[in-house]
Amino acid sequence: MSVNKALTIAGSDSGGGAGIQADLKTFQELDVFGMSALTAVTAQNTLGVQGVYPLEIEAVARQIDSIGEDLGADAVKTGMLFSSEIIRTIADKIKQYGWRNLVVDPVMVAKGGAPLLQQEAVKAVIEHLLPLAMVITPNIPEAEVLAGMAIQNLADREEAASVIKQMGAQYVVIKGGHDEASDNLADLLYDGTEFIYLESRRIPTRHTHGTGCTFSAAIAAELAKGNTVTDAVQTAKDFIQAAIEDSLEIGAGHGPTNHWAFQRRKRGETI
Repeated sequence: MSVNKALTIAGSDSGGGAGIQADLKTFQELDVFGMSALTAVTAQNTLGVQGVYPLEIEAVARQIDSIGEDLGADAVKTGMLFSSEIIRTIADKIKQYGWRNLVVDPVMVAKGGAPLLQQEAVKAVIEHLLPLAMVITPNIPEAEVLAGMAIQNLADREEAASVIKQMGAQYVVIKGGHDEASDNLADLLYDGTEFIYLESRRIPTRHTHGTGCTFSAAIAAELAKGNTVTDAVQTAKDFIQAAIEDSLEIGAGHGPTNHWAFQRRKRGETI
């Protein structure tokens, strides 16, 4: 029996909506065996982040070694990495084990505004992770930081994607959720040659906690199964759209998305 496996290297979200919890739920829903290496533990819920507790470098490295020495991974995704030291360690381990299907979600700020990546760590992402990345999935504010420019329209988005592509990632996906000028939401996929816009209907809801984690995890899951990047991004787009539309509506703040909505829709079920 052949089992497709995906590894998430990210922080833990005690509220279950983002981080490794969202990643593992997504892997499971897309029929991929999920594994994890924690970089930090957070105390958080739908109201915000109450605490961030990074792990020791040795603990992060040992977790990744445990996967690499035994199980292996068909795809890897990174989320909250916190510090430049952790980022360099992860990059070294990815090279050590020859993992190619790397999806980088450059998590910088939580929904409630709490910083999740130290300032000097942005440079480490650019220098150490992007040259290894198959796909990077910044939202518009993250793309602005990475590209060092303001993004106010689609032309700016394409220019930013070109700048980020030159940093080494093979594919760039700039998510359009922060562009509220239109009723449609357009994610931009760039492979170095062609700009592809994937559009969907914007859902008026506050329950969007963990959308970035879930989206990038879905891409990683599809890559682990051997699908192309274009197909993986489209499936991830459909997955997160269903997860937002079929809202769970739990928590008093930014609630989580519905990770089982995509598969239940395919089976004709409701939540």
